[in-house]
Amino acid sequence: MRRRSGFTLIELLVVIAIIAVLIALLLPAVQAAREAARRAQCINNLKQLGLAVHNYISSNNVLPLSTMYPASEAISWGWSYAWPLALLPNLEQSTMFNAFNFSTGLFGNSSTPNFASLGNTTVAYLQLSVLICPSDGTRVRPADPYGANNYAGNMGPPGAFGVMLGTIVPNRFYAGWGDGANFGPIGLENITDGTSNTALFSEHLLGINGGPSVLRGSPDFKRAVYDGPVGIPWTPHPSAPAADVAFIQGCMSIPGTKASRTSSGSGEYWVASYPWHVVVTDYLHNGTPNSVNCQNPQEYFGATWLTFVGPTGSAPPTSNHPGGVNVGFTDGSVKFIKDSVGLQTWWALGSRKGGEVISSDTY
Repeated sequence: MRRRSGFTLIELLVVIAIIAVLIALLLPAVQAAREAARRAQCINNLKQLGLAVHNYISSNNVLPLSTMYPASEAISWGWSYAWPLALLPNLEQSTMFNAFNFSTGLFGNSSTPNFASLGNTTVAYLQLSVLICPSDGTRVRPADPYGANNYAGNMGPPGAFGVMLGTIVPNRFYAGWGDGANFGPIGLENITDGTSNTALFSEHLLGINGGPSVLRGSPDFKRAVYDGPVGIPWTPHPSAPAADVAFIQGCMSIPGTKASRTSSGSGEYWVASYPWHVVVTDYLHNGTPNSVNCQNPQEYFGATWLTFVGPTGSAPPTSNHPGGVNVGFTDGSVKFIKDSVGLQTWWALGSRKGGEVISSDTY
């Protein structure tokens, strides 16, 4: 009787099927491991930023400002130096900090970026790795060739409770928007809710280069800004928080066929910031993580120039991590906050002096 020297067709098909099943099981595990590594890098970046802030406080006794406007500015239309620029010496980037020419301002007499005419392209074009989360999924800079930023400072909870109640807030220069006393600079003594209960930084996905229109139903909706269908007063009002809940619900109910107002502003520059264009370098604790960037139509008497979400709109942190975002707290810790976090808890985490009592099991 002759001995068989190979596989039958059925045996070969069975082996191929087993291999296919093993590959199908292995790929999700590999993808999950890669995302875990990317998420770990994002967490490490937030920890570095938190440590840099504490070193900055040790030297200056205040937290870095969201924007320095109008300091050292002649005609800049509100744009000025952003908080990452202030942290460069504490991120082992003293050479970059010293190379930046602070005496010239940012934009001269133009409302659009023009670093080239001011000799600051050496710094403005550089991309700091500590400001990029590898989970973002794109390497295209929103305002190429200018360096972008995946991390945003906490500007505060809904403006109806008082604007600029966060930790990274603009310079005190204008008291006409809500309560001017909430503007910066602020120190740790102003964070009466406790540094472990107050957010400092979080993530946000980069905007899209060229600013194309993005449908609400698109996978890229988190990179864009939409006009809210329901407005709320831009000053503190007695109807809060019910009015703010209605505003957020209106933003979340925007139909999938609705086109965005803009899609380029999120993280557009790391070197420059504008007090009323939140998503460039900051975020708000209004809508919960990974919800809609939504412009408040009643903000500042319906100002149409607020294209990148104003201080009373909804500019939540966003990420491609499944189920939530990483948030760096003022004590230097980093926690993963789920998309399903309760609104009251989320608002409380964004306020530095709201007096709320927050249990750690609520987020």
